[in-house]
Amino acid sequence: MDYKIAPMFPFKVIGFEKVFDNETAQAEIPKFWDEICERYANNVYAGNEPANAYEKAIVDNCIGEYGVCIDDIGEDRFRYLVAGRYTGGEVPDGMTLYEFPRGDWAVFNCIGPNPQTLQSVNNRIFSEWLPGNPDYELSGNATVEWYDCVNGEMTDPDYHSAVWIPVRKK
Repeated sequence: MDYKIAPMFPFKVIGFEKVFDNETAQAEIPKFWDEICERYANNVYAGNEPANAYEKAIVDNCIGEYGVCIDDIGEDRFRYLVAGRYTGGEVPDGMTLYEFPRGDWAVFNCIGPNPQTLQSVNNRIFSEWLPGNPDYELSGNATVEWYDCVNGEMTDPDYHSAVWIPVRKK
């Protein structure tokens, strides 16, 4: 698997949150993205000025650059955020802030159409790479999906995305 270990400074994300079951998440999360785009983002994605606080937050924080999985509920459920890096400003009602501490991250590049490519790499990380890794272990309860918001469409065969997982030396 193509990865590198990279140190990252603390950072905050802002986004729209929903709780998912592990069993149905891969089918349901893409629908959540579609729902967020349709409800909150289509106007600004069309190049129009933000018409409300949600659209302003999307533009100001590049919401849609990250998908964040936060495993802090238990019972085979987790929180998921369609998010962007928080740059300050208003946090509209119903949106969530989440802060990542400073630390090392394993960054896995994904090249190919999404959500299939990213989901495949994510599955391999947790079924192959982490369980058998002699050097690193998971160091937090949240992971990040990064989406290239500038180059190409998610369905392109050469689309670039990545999975970031917090790690520490064993």
